[in-house]
Amino acid sequence: MTPDILLVLGILVVSLILFISEVIRMDVVALLVLGSLYIAQQIDVNQAFAGFSNTAVITVWAMFILSEGLTRTGIADIIGRQVMRLGGNSEVTLIFVIMVTGAVLSAFMNNIGVAALMLPVVVEVARRTGVAASRLLMPLAYSTLLGGLMTLIGTPPNLLISESLVLGGYEPFALFDFTPLGGVVMIIGVLFVVIGGRFLLPKIESPRDKHVSQRSLRAQYKLQERTFMLHVPMHSVLVGKTLAETRIGASTGLIILSLLRDGRNETLPRRQTVIRGGDGLLVQGRIDQFRELRRWSDLLIERESSVLKSMVASKVVYASVVITEGSATVSELIRHVAFRTRFDVAVVGIMRKGQYRLTNLAYVPIKAGDRVLVQGESESIAQLEKFSDFQDVQLYSPEQLHETHQTDERMFVVKIPKDSDLAGETLKKSRLADVFDFRVLAIFRDGELMTMPRGDEVLLGRDLLLIEGQQSDLNVLRGMQELEIDTKVPGNLGSLESERLTLMDATLDPRTSLAGKTVGELNFRERYGIELAGIWREGETISTEFADERLQIGDALLLLGPRDRLQLLSSDSDFLVLTPLGQKPPDTRRAPLAALIMAAVIGSVMLGYAPISIAAVIGGTIMVLSGCLNMEQAYRSIDWRAIFLIAGMLPLGTAMQESGAATYLANQVMTLLGDAGPWPVIMGLYILTAMATMIIPTAALVVLMSPIVLSAMSDMGVQPETAMMAVAMAASASFTSPISHPANILVMGPGGYRFVDYLKVGVPLTIVVFIAVMVLLPILWPLVPA
Repeated sequence: MTPDILLVLGILVVSLILFISEVIRMDVVALLVLGSLYIAQQIDVNQAFAGFSNTAVITVWAMFILSEGLTRTGIADIIGRQVMRLGGNSEVTLIFVIMVTGAVLSAFMNNIGVAALMLPVVVEVARRTGVAASRLLMPLAYSTLLGGLMTLIGTPPNLLISESLVLGGYEPFALFDFTPLGGVVMIIGVLFVVIGGRFLLPKIESPRDKHVSQRSLRAQYKLQERTFMLHVPMHSVLVGKTLAETRIGASTGLIILSLLRDGRNETLPRRQTVIRGGDGLLVQGRIDQFRELRRWSDLLIERESSVLKSMVASKVVYASVVITEGSATVSELIRHVAFRTRFDVAVVGIMRKGQYRLTNLAYVPIKAGDRVLVQGESESIAQLEKFSDFQDVQLYSPEQLHETHQTDERMFVVKIPKDSDLAGETLKKSRLADVFDFRVLAIFRDGELMTMPRGDEVLLGRDLLLIEGQQSDLNVLRGMQELEIDTKVPGNLGSLESERLTLMDATLDPRTSLAGKTVGELNFRERYGIELAGIWREGETISTEFADERLQIGDALLLLGPRDRLQLLSSDSDFLVLTPLGQKPPDTRRAPLAALIMAAVIGSVMLGYAPISIAAVIGGTIMVLSGCLNMEQAYRSIDWRAIFLIAGMLPLGTAMQESGAATYLANQVMTLLGDAGPWPVIMGLYILTAMATMIIPTAALVVLMSPIVLSAMSDMGVQPETAMMAVAMAASASFTSPISHPANILVMGPGGYRFVDYLKVGVPLTIVVFIAVMVLLPILWPLVPA
């Protein structure tokens, strides 16, 4: 093994570890691979960036645009809905029709786009026929994968396999070279699911399968048991404050559904609405969290506290730091960074618009270059310079603090009564830092001073707490104690059934940028004018507080708001609406034109007038010029993560070929299987590829496997087309887990699937496809001597 082979294989191993662990985004890993190969002098500049001009990469993004044009003009929707009418009410017929429709569309459109397009249609069919959506959605996802096997443009792995042949000096696959094998495999796969596989599908009865009443949605997401009334006494300290100032929603995670005043009902009242005595608030959320927070109203303000303040002032130091470009805290919310745990300091403020912001810090995202004000014990502050996350650490003197931040005015001492319910609880459970920006600087107990206590510190009766914050917020806490809870909601308060306030079921689009962000960070009320009322994930309702919950592709979301606001989401590219609210059907006036453009692209390739990359780019451009979609929609339709993933990994394939790493790995395969002949080797490569789809992105996997296959077939003295076709089939048939392909993840939430459900159906289907490919390959793609 030469040093170059060792170096390339080392980069390969590290990239695989990063792909599997998902510590870094896949597209970023690919770019790191590109840079590492150049620095290691395994590729030159032209080879490093050749992936971005690669015809396969160009074809992939052009096909995204063509697929979006067909979707925007409604041509795909027309085909899907017309064919769905043929399904009737029989589960067997519905599964067959859904799978054939999805497969045929996926042969010429992006398979993720087809799954996203047909998902609402299939959910609606499930409601109309009474067939559980869980019996139909997994077959839909699998059909898009089977359909991608049928043509060169059906899926990116097919294009990359063909391009690898060209780079190896062989003729590329033609547009329909995949059709004989892929078509038969598709039919066998569909028949297996219809005849036998459907008995392995889970039957998850969900209210969404029966009818779309507001009552059924409330039942599914368990909203009824989390809805109650709060009554404001006439002389409450909350009277005269706005809803934002009371922090009833922010502090407890409650959604204020409506405000009842003088017999009138205001749905989803604005944050600026002023509270009056006698108001009633219809809220939805966890009543236990509300009661938990109310206990803090027991705190008593100690008037004589100067001695304790001076004792703490000698131990607690303030400093400002600048966040560096490479800091792991960048883009994180302040509440998620865990400054206290990682750096042993607490965040007091952050510089915004030339001055420090000292309140409502929990959901502020940190940016590179931000100046952050922190507090901690002197030893901890002194250690900050050693962290690469910070630079320009500046200490503050007491005089500077008083002048710029009025810290003395923001400090006060409270006492926990002897018999308070707070005794025995931890600081972490209080959520005071997140909600009211209260920071406990010290605890004075039995004559001892404990500065900067951690979240797991248990409180005791008679403790004195030195708190930094605003004393007026304690009045808000006392106001919460005054609120009267009524768990029996009057039947005439049917605000959830009204036209003004409606529930809607939706899921995230696979190409959304919202995945991975927390609900608190997104702030549905401010961004969309609606509330997130529930999350359905892996067959269960998420019952924890939503603010810290990160959204995932495949989540089913229950959204609450005025009907007109919810209807706007049907045109929002971040969401797929599963509950019909009378949205306008797509404008189909340009549907014939879009179909003609797609037919021209396919026809020009079949007749040899243009290669697929040129035909697809021209077709996409004409789609834009003809108004089938605009340029912004075209850019939005491209999955740039997939493009950068492929373009970044292609240089690794080149380096494996030129360094001899591919030949080395091929020799290892030959050592194991070579004596048995070429067919066992092809079978081994197929099985290896199929297993790797569970942990490695298929596009990256094909890039890695192609040079190994080419080298192995060259050593055996046979043409590589047969083996490359086998690897293409194995890479595209990603049935065994939800993470194998985005189409599988997309249906997970709406179908209520668990991980094990994919194994039950996907593993047998993978075995059936493997057997079919191995039987058909010698007939359709016999081995040819080199």
